[in-house]
Parts: sequence; structure tokens; C-alpha cells
Amino acid sequence: MAAFDPFAEKMRAEGLPELAIRTFQYYYEQLEEGASGTISRKEIDPVADIPSAEELDTCDAGKKALAYTVVLKLNGGLGTSMGMTRAKSLLPVKDGNSFLDVIAKQILWLREQHACPVPLLLMDSFRTRDDSLAVLAKHEGLAGELPLDFLQHKVPRIRADDRTPISWPAEPNYEWCPPGHGDLYTALLTSGILDALVEAGFRTAFVSNADNLGAVLDLELLGWFAESGAPFAMEVKERTVADRKGGHLALRKEGGLLLRETAQCPPEEQAEFEDIKLYRFFNTNNLWLDLHALRETLRERDGVLGLPMIKNLKPVDPRDPNSPQVIQLETAMGAALSVFEGARAICVPAHRFAPVKTTNDLLSVRSDAYELAADFRIVPAPGAHPEDALIDLDPRYFKTMDQLEARFPEGPPSMRECKELVVRGDVHFGAGVVVRGSARVEAPDGEVLRVPDGAVLSQA
Repeated sequence: MAAFDPFAEKMRAEGLPELAIRTFQYYYEQLEEGASGTISRKEIDPVADIPSAEELDTCDAGKKALAYTVVLKLNGGLGTSMGMTRAKSLLPVKDGNSFLDVIAKQILWLREQHACPVPLLLMDSFRTRDDSLAVLAKHEGLAGELPLDFLQHKVPRIRADDRTPISWPAEPNYEWCPPGHGDLYTALLTSGILDALVEAGFRTAFVSNADNLGAVLDLELLGWFAESGAPFAMEVKERTVADRKGGHLALRKEGGLLLRETAQCPPEEQAEFEDIKLYRFFNTNNLWLDLHALRETLRERDGVLGLPMIKNLKPVDPRDPNSPQVIQLETAMGAALSVFEGARAICVPAHRFAPVKTTNDLLSVRSDAYELAADFRIVPAPGAHPEDALIDLDPRYFKTMDQLEARFPEGPPSMRECKELVVRGDVHFGAGVVVRGSARVEAPDGEVLRVPDGAVLSQA
């Protein structure tokens, strides 16, 4: 179609592969034909029940499947919501270890314990690749015959007014956006990694986000997936109030499971979307893939998997809400649930979903409420229940990493006994502070409040 020609030219000029261009064209044509990118309640039903991982007894099958399993981490995020311009996975998260250090040590421990060379793969972006590979290079023996990473694609942003490629000479990077983590499947194919894995004898991939510290390769779940014969499986958990805006599991009217993201919900149905009793199951973005089934399906579909489209509207300059509006066409990797016939879902314990999305999360994980286990999992300390604790730091003063570290110069307080910590205003914490039970600390407007060394914060 002639309207797409300028996009194809722009993408070829950037050296993007033809399959990435055809995939973007698939979604652009849907947009031009009037597709809303939404999924209405009329098209789906809630899911009543899902098998529980806590009832599994498949560890032996998992040990057998380990020899042909690869661990794949999505590592394209820059942590911009925390004021970062580098890969979020480079942040020190526990005992001087970054997310990537923890992931690398988990893999090396797994290999040693099971005498099995489990490969690690990152899906990087152009902006996270070099720094991330430099961190992994420090871990002796991690690299193997397969590459350690492959690159996510990028796609043009579309002017909302005339559906042409946006031009923004003041900041050319703003002309592009990631196509969502649904690009995983296209990038696996165009990079040659998918073929390399299959030809090397690998069958299963465990996929998760690099910032989800709960997402470790679990042998019970691996064994369950291997025995199921399913082409694809999603780990879900019971939705809580904190998850109400996240993607939920649903049933298609014609049968089969489906993932619906917030951006795919019609505005008039938003209240129902957030009903955690109606839509009980939340997508953790921990996925299991049959690599053979993925390759075969991509071949059948000429390389375009056909995930449901997500349409996002944003200002081209995120710092200027009055700048021209652009459309970002994205897909979610979990949406493959509705593409693969026989796809499954399994309900996992809440600890398998422990992402660090904000400085609130990071403060908790860095504190003594969590510890680094012998197998390099980050787990709650004995007697601590940080997953139930509420940490609410004033975003005016604690939103970015620079702000957080300036106000906790001696490190986080002891939070092993913390149930709730609410901080309002410009509060600076001294060394050896302890939070017990529930505590609220508030600085007067326009003033700095200093919590002294050794203070115990608690409300009777």
C-alpha cells in the first residue's frame, strides 16, 4: 500500500530486516482499516479457575528437560521512570549485585548443581546491549557456543493526525519506539537465534523480564510444561489491588485463552477491567515456549505471528505534553496465548512475580527484608513478609535513583519488621534506622526533615 511506503523506506534506511518491516506493515494496515486495538467484554468471558503450580510433582521431569532448555531474559528497559538513561538491569539491587549479576550467578549455580550447560540469552535493545554484555563478560564461564544476546527491533512512530512517519529533528530518537515485547518472536527469527537453538537441540525456553527477581527457572514448572506437550504456557497469579491495571487472563467466546492488556480495554469498560474478583488472574510475563512449535508456526504464517495489536497514543516529546501526538503500535509477548492452539496457563505463587518497577520496590529489595539465598534467588528474610508491606515514598522527592540515594546516603533502613512505610516531603534518613510495623514520616512543607541515626520508626 502506498501509504506504507514512507515507513518501509525509513526502516530500510535504518537497516531493519524485511521481516520486521512486513510485521510492522501488518499492524499499520490494521490501523488504516480502522482497527481500534481494543478487546471488548462482548468478545470474552472471565476465567473461573486455573491449575495451581503448588500441586505439581514434576521435578524429575524437569531435571530431564533441563538439558534442552534455555533461559531468556527481556533486557531492553532503560529505567526511565526512575530517571535512568542506561539499562535498568545494571542497578545494584542486593549485596552489591546488579540484576544482571544475580541472573548470571543463578545460571552458573544451576549449571553446577545439575551438571547441565543451561544457556542464558538476553533480548537487548540498541541502548542496553554494550553495557549489559560488559557485565556478563565479568562472569567467568557464562559464555558458551551460543551468543549471549540478540537485539529487539524498533519501529517508526506514526503522526496521529495524518498517519505519516513523525519527523522530529530536535531529537531523532523520538521518531522511533520499541514494538513491545511481542517483538521477541520476530527478533528470535531475524537474528538467527531461533534456528540456532533448534539446530543445537534445544526445545524449551523460559522467558521473563530481567527486572522480575522472582522469575527463576523452576524444575517443577519446567517438568509440567515438558509433560504437557503444550506449545506455549503463561504463568499467572491471583490478582490483587496492586495488579488491577495490569493485563489479565480471559476466555475467547469461540474458545481458548486470551490476554487483555490495559491499553486494549475500551475506556467505558475500565472499571470492570479493574475488578479483581471478576478477572482473577494476572499475567506475570513468565512464559514457557516450545521452540519447535514457535518455528513451525512462524513458517506457516510467513514470519508474522499475528499477535493482537495494541495502540498507544503519546506526545512525541515525553517532556512536552503539547508536542504532536503520535501512535505507537505495539504487541505483548503474552498475547501469543491466543495464537497457539493448546496454549496453557498455570497459577503460581506470588513470589514468582517480584518486579522492581519503582524506587519503592527497590528500597524494599535492598533492605534486610530480603536476602540473597545460596542459589542466588532473592527471597524474603526469615520472619519477614515484604510482599505484603506497603512502601509509599513521596514521588516529588524519591521518584528517581538520584533522589533516592541522596535521601538514603547510608543505605536503606532495617525493614524486616515493616508492614507500612509512608514518607511525605523532603525526608533524609540517617544510618541504622529501623522501621517496625507501620510508620509515617512527614516533613513540613518547604523544609528538610532528618531522621537521626539509629531512630526507630513505629506508630503505636
